[in-house]
Amino acid sequence: MQKNNFIALGFSGGVMGVLIFIGAYSGDYLDSFFNNTKPIYTIIGSLLGVFIGLYQLFKAITHVSKKK
Repeated sequence: MQKNNFIALGFSGGVMGVLIFIGAYSGDYLDSFFNNTKPIYTIIGSLLGVFIGLYQLFKAITHVSKKK
């Protein structure tokens, strides 16, 4: 693997972390806005961030493997 491929995969891992953080933070905001006693929106936002992050990671891996 070339150095650029490692950088691209490392960057996509960072993007995944940011997406999870944004999902959890926005879910926490919605829970506090609607005065929920259970963190329903936080769970939904976190899971949505994980799934979108995994999709982005999958796209990056397929893009790197097609470059070979």
